[in-house]
Amino acid sequence: MAVSGRQTGRPTLEEVAARAGVGRGTVSRVINGSPKVSERTRTAVERAVAELGYVPNRAARALAGSRTDAVALVVPETEARLFAEPYFLDIIRGVSAELAEADKQLLLTLIRSEQERQRFEQYLAAQRVDGVLLVSVHGDDPLPDQVRALGLPAVLNGRRSRDESVAFVDSDNTGAGRAAVAHLAARGRRAVATITGPLDMYAARCRLDGYREGLAGAGLAADEGLVAHGDFTEEGGRRAMRELLDRRPGLDAVFAASDVMAAGARAVLREAGRRVPEDVALVGVDDSAVARHMDPPLTSVRQPIEEMGRAMARLLLQEIASPGDPDDQPRRMLPTELVVRASS
Repeated sequence: MAVSGRQTGRPTLEEVAARAGVGRGTVSRVINGSPKVSERTRTAVERAVAELGYVPNRAARALAGSRTDAVALVVPETEARLFAEPYFLDIIRGVSAELAEADKQLLLTLIRSEQERQRFEQYLAAQRVDGVLLVSVHGDDPLPDQVRALGLPAVLNGRRSRDESVAFVDSDNTGAGRAAVAHLAARGRRAVATITGPLDMYAARCRLDGYREGLAGAGLAADEGLVAHGDFTEEGGRRAMRELLDRRPGLDAVFAASDVMAAGARAVLREAGRRVPEDVALVGVDDSAVARHMDPPLTSVRQPIEEMGRAMARLLLQEIASPGDPDDQPRRMLPTELVVRASS
């Protein structure tokens, strides 16, 4: 049935909700065939859908009992960084394993430019996947909200802020920083520096918060000269370590917010003639293959990275099968654990 007065544009989920007198989440559940709706409400929503002509491709597929059986995993990084950092590979391994068990196809997508972002949004608008997983999301990234606006389920690895509105799986990043500093202080280190990740990423800010909490807990004074900013890359770790040695040559410990940055810091310490751990103790985050193969082996705060990938995929599959309230998205926090090795 046509809608009188509507000249252009496509009816929105919000308009269907308003016409039916229900919430947006209820409309989503009805058009995706969820049993968690009363017959009276279902009838009202279906009448509003018919009156407004609202039948998006995804809803039509769901009502017909058919889906694409494909999930997109989005990594906004270059190929070089993707394959250089064990973190991404472990996430992909976890996601892939969980989706394979569910007989779902994984579509790996790298977004390196605004043009690629726009092309991916067009791909999503064509409803070619059932849901989206996003990794390495920065604070100002609009893509998670754009995915949700298209009516697709989305789950983030990490989150953009404390008040993240999209479903996510994260680890205890604040606890990671706190545990690292407590360990270094217990070893008698008193000038403990840190190399942060990019501070437009919430995980990096939380690790920095944990570092500061760890200093306070150990009775050590905070010194901003012992804080250098990195970018989760090995070269970023090198640059930051040089800055720290220039500013505070007497430092005796470093907490790097990733193993990869710790590897860069280790190289600079060696070039400067500083022994690890005798002169400078070193701790990273991730407990990746990088940590185990460093010389000396790196003390690191372990994140269950592969399990994070699996948890992301499980949450997404649950949302695809039975969409929940868009205003009450699921979230999971996984614990971290200090793994002590020779570097500290």
